[in-house]
Amino acid sequence: MAMQIFPSILSADFARLADEAARVPNADWLHVDVMDYHFVPNLTLGLPVVESLLKSTGTPLDCHLMIAEPDRWAPAYAEAGVGSVTIHAEAARAPVRTLREIRKQGARSGFALSPATPIEPYEDLLGEIDMLLLMTVEPGFGGQSFLDLVLPKIRRTRELIDRHGGEIWLQIDGGVSEETIERCAEAGADTFVAGSAVYGAADPAAAIDKLRALAQGGVQDDV
Repeated sequence: MAMQIFPSILSADFARLADEAARVPNADWLHVDVMDYHFVPNLTLGLPVVESLLKSTGTPLDCHLMIAEPDRWAPAYAEAGVGSVTIHAEAARAPVRTLREIRKQGARSGFALSPATPIEPYEDLLGEIDMLLLMTVEPGFGGQSFLDLVLPKIRRTRELIDRHGGEIWLQIDGGVSEETIERCAEAGADTFVAGSAVYGAADPAAAIDKLRALAQGGVQDDV
């Protein structure tokens, strides 16, 4: 199982996003948190900034839409050239239609669950999803502590994905660090969003390499 590290620009310097993207040339993707102050109590950036960032980096962008109307806005991010667009189960009113529209526009379709949202009711949607994002903090703010209570859900989700048989990435977002990433990998995650653990390090690229090695070690320890 390949381990992927997605640095979150939520922890980067917003005044220097192009430079911050260049500091992590070994990132698999860049994770972009879009917040609208409605679905979550925070406001970050939107489509115009994402479009500018697309022109400034060759690293694919993974846009996590923490917004109140993802059905309305998600296709535009995919059409702009974003590699992956994730919508929240708690906000989407027509998830199947929206996930299909994201794919139609050429992006990977992502589906996110907040910590208290169970995975089981969405098993029938797995065929529409390229990536499942399990939040390991409450969505809306960076720098929060990892919630261990999500670990059993990671295991259940991995079991559902394996049973389904599709190649769905299992992404974890929130509190990912050198202290937590091995546990997440052991539970079945393969894609990790890391904000302060990367951009708070003296050498962000070296931090990515270390996180990836620790995640791979977590899988090997479980074999």
